[in-house]
Amino acid sequence: MFDSWFTTSIEKIDFSMTKVISFISRKGGSGKTTNAINLATSLNKIGYSVLLVETDTNYTLISSRKLELFKRKEKEDQHFPILASEDHRIAEEIKALRTKKSFDIIIVDSAGKTTDQGIRELCLESDMVVITTSLTQNDLLVTYQTVKDLLPAKEINRQLKLCILPNRIHSHTRLKTVKEVLKNLEAEIIDTYVPQRKIYTSPSTITAEKKYLNVANQIIKQL
Repeated sequence: MFDSWFTTSIEKIDFSMTKVISFISRKGGSGKTTNAINLATSLNKIGYSVLLVETDTNYTLISSRKLELFKRKEKEDQHFPILASEDHRIAEEIKALRTKKSFDIIIVDSAGKTTDQGIRELCLESDMVVITTSLTQNDLLVTYQTVKDLLPAKEINRQLKLCILPNRIHSHTRLKTVKEVLKNLEAEIIDTYVPQRKIYTSPSTITAEKKYLNVANQIIKQL
């Protein structure tokens, strides 16, 4: 029941070229990592060929994947790959991966303290940058600065889309209210939000969360 519902509730797009979705923020703890893995598992479940790359040298997702594989007694090649990279080399690696066309979508979970140079190079190789933010004053200030820092990249990479993903939002909050708070940011606001629930903040690196499907759908629509 779960499989058929999940795969028939969203229309899979055939991309002629590998698409790159990068999660970027100037602040750690904004939800980049949890949304990157939730998006990766969802798109993989739908049928996309997905690669997830993390550039934070703590490599949280890679460690979590290894633990899950150990508990499940499964092998790594049974699931979509999660690879390690770093700020100074991710852009060149993406170029090489695009040439091979081995994946439909590459998702990059960038480091919270990524360098200015790293951000610029990653933006130039991305089709979409997703900036996650809550509605707290501190997060909004960081998000504003992040968007401001990324805007020059759009002058060079005309295909780049800057998108805001509202994250950790109270489930009773109306989407209209969320958009009103974020309206002054010079970026597209994804037409949904991620509620503040444990199922989204403690995700599996293998199993897709059914309730995240709407978020994944809205993100893909932006491509």
